[in-house]
Amino acid sequence: MSIEVDHISYTYMAHTALENKALDDVSFTVDKGEFVALIGHTGSGKSTLAEHLNGLLHPDTGEVRVDGVDLAGKDAAAKAARGKVGMVFQYPEHQLFAETIYEDIAFGPRNQKKSEDEVEASVRRAMAFVDLDFGTFSQRSPFQLSGGQMRRVAIAGVVAMEPDYLIMDEPSAGLDPVSRDNIFSQLMKIFEKRQMGVILITHSMEEAAQYASRVLVMSGGKLHLDGPSRDIFTTEGKTLQRLSMDVPESVKLAQELRENGLPLEGTPLTKKELIRAIQKAKGWKVC
Repeated sequence: MSIEVDHISYTYMAHTALENKALDDVSFTVDKGEFVALIGHTGSGKSTLAEHLNGLLHPDTGEVRVDGVDLAGKDAAAKAARGKVGMVFQYPEHQLFAETIYEDIAFGPRNQKKSEDEVEASVRRAMAFVDLDFGTFSQRSPFQLSGGQMRRVAIAGVVAMEPDYLIMDEPSAGLDPVSRDNIFSQLMKIFEKRQMGVILITHSMEEAAQYASRVLVMSGGKLHLDGPSRDIFTTEGKTLQRLSMDVPESVKLAQELRENGLPLEGTPLTKKELIRAIQKAKGWKVC
């Protein structure tokens, strides 16, 4: 089971003076149970690509298939395939609209023609996934919550539809560090419990390194790199710089420490890995 992107290209405002080729012959596959980060600078084509992955946009050429079904189709199979892909947009709290948190999260399951008992069960599960107590929050207005809590409600609204694949477009944008950590804690809990295919779209190299096992690198509408996170960030630094990106701070600091004589083992990718490598190199107790 997978999302297959097969040589897709897409141009905004084609055949006009303002035409812009946003995607150029992009191909990759993401399997269910895989956590992939899609990185690139502003204008690289990340968000346009995301909107192709659940059928909001259709490519000019090529195909996007979910579990073997072309999303551009107009039959029941294509509609069902599109329903397997959940999308959390950047600033997802802007998606909130209902008077209560319950009604907001229930909107998707009701559109799936579930009974009211099934809808309530879906809402309860989704709220539990994002650590929002049903009794405390279900009848509150989503607009009375903090920014981080509103984002959790928006994510719960997507999770309640039980997608097989989840696309997250900059889920931590605009959040303070504590709220950001909370969001990713909930996201990883959902991923590990449900084993969905997750595509995280982010500008943050640190987020990509910490959470994703694989990284796709976009620039100018093209897919330039696709590989394991550790390989991309430890061997493709020059390519990332050429594409106006960089490696995570932990990778840069590890390199500087080595250059200054600290014999670090391995290739630390995250802050936690770097701390452990320093402790080991210094002969300190490894925590």
